[in-house]
Amino acid sequence: MESARSRHESSAPGAFVAFARFVLCGGGVGVASSFAVGALAAWIPWMLANALVAVVSTLLATELHARFTFGAGGRATWRQHAQSAGSAAAAYVVTCAAMLVLQLLVTAPGAVLQQVVYLSASALAGVARFAVLRLVVFARTRSRAATAASGPRPLYATTGRIAAPTAPAELCRAA
Repeated sequence: MESARSRHESSAPGAFVAFARFVLCGGGVGVASSFAVGALAAWIPWMLANALVAVVSTLLATELHARFTFGAGGRATWRQHAQSAGSAAAAYVVTCAAMLVLQLLVTAPGAVLQQVVYLSASALAGVARFAVLRLVVFARTRSRAATAASGPRPLYATTGRIAAPTAPAELCRAA
């Protein structure tokens, strides 16, 4: 009996559709996160604000990616959350490095410049994160989906050959 999950897995999106969904989900969470970091940074140090927002946004984005982006058909597993957290930690390092470089280059950067730098670094890290999520984190789901989509393999019947008569008496009876 085919479950709803396996039916959904068999319709896993292609790379282009998955990337479009990734941009929509991850980009939406990313833009909301940038505003949240900016708001929190008014009360706590920027790096701590970025870390807190990164944790919350990673949990949310991983759920969205499991359910919608990569066609997993359900909630993300703990393993997928852990692997996604690893790629988010790398993205955190990239955004922090970008903001530190900005602080070194510009004495008092304005809010707009900070947003541009943060979102640019997030976009760069996001492209790398898409590759990791698609090829590593949600790869098993896709390989199962590919197997399910191809359906059962056909069985080919082999026919046995009957030896042709070779003796003259047998040839006459066969004719």
